[in-house]
Amino acid sequence: MSEKFILVGKNLEELENFVTELGLTKFRAKQIYNWIYLKSVKNIDDMTDLPVNARELLKEKSVLSDIFIKDKQISSDGTMKFLFEHKDGTFVEAVLMRFDNRSNLTACISTQAGCPMGCDFCATAKLGFIRNLTTREIINQIYLIQADTGLKVTNIVYMGQGEPLLNFDNLISSIKIFREQFQIGARRITISTCGIIPGIKKLAQLDCQSTLAISLHAPNQSIRETIMPVAKKYAYNDLLETLKEYIQTVNRRVTIEYVLIGGINDSIRNAEELAKNIAKLKCNVNLIIYNTHEKSNYKKPDKIAVQKFKYILEASGKKVTIRLERGSDIDAACGQLSSKI
Repeated sequence: MSEKFILVGKNLEELENFVTELGLTKFRAKQIYNWIYLKSVKNIDDMTDLPVNARELLKEKSVLSDIFIKDKQISSDGTMKFLFEHKDGTFVEAVLMRFDNRSNLTACISTQAGCPMGCDFCATAKLGFIRNLTTREIINQIYLIQADTGLKVTNIVYMGQGEPLLNFDNLISSIKIFREQFQIGARRITISTCGIIPGIKKLAQLDCQSTLAISLHAPNQSIRETIMPVAKKYAYNDLLETLKEYIQTVNRRVTIEYVLIGGINDSIRNAEELAKNIAKLKCNVNLIIYNTHEKSNYKKPDKIAVQKFKYILEASGKKVTIRLERGSDIDAACGQLSSKI
């Protein structure tokens, strides 16, 4: 028995070829396309502008997706964490967040199962690297979230499991689909990287219009090496120079992400050194309060230390925000995704 045709992930031309083979008119492909990408329909039966016989034929020959929501948790703050199961038994997570007084819905999605980067403070790193996700598997996260909730995702951040720039081709392909088929604007998409210098240079040449966020998390090479093994391959100063080149090429700000870990990188001296090192970068700074998890002994920073750190960076002329903690009670906050079943 041949496998059924998987609809989610196909472009309009592929859908047209499929419906033509089924003996349906090419116009039906556009209807199916709209139901998938603009409405995230949950069931083929819900494609109500298709004749009943067309829907029955579709159900016989195709499925919307072969990826399933294995588990969904909802935080006390409304954040939702989704655990997706793939056909080969691989699990990945994504998170849907809504912030107070904003209509935007932000989805934090994964590009890899597990992560090869080994950041010492991150729960995902403890999984190790399992495999890259395909383009179809990446976009299915948004489709399944929308189909399950009935909500429209407005913003996407590639900040879930994995290092996006180590799955470069599928990252770029998924962004293209989100822009063209899901109609999510490029400026509403953020790519977060640990600092893969060759990938940053490739992004600069493509200029995909999306925001680049750098997980810097340290004021110098020594501390960065301690908590982020990637620094041993891509040195701190080389990364900063690459960011300068990137900014000059695309003429847009980058975001510096900095996880504040108590007693590790949160001192006044650390803040002053960071301010000095990024002074010439056209950037904003996003401070992230370290989120504890069972696989790490690191501690949250003191609240006063956080405010002092922020003040020093602001005094240097940088725009600084403190990321709101979302979903920590369901292990959905930054650095907590570990594909628990």
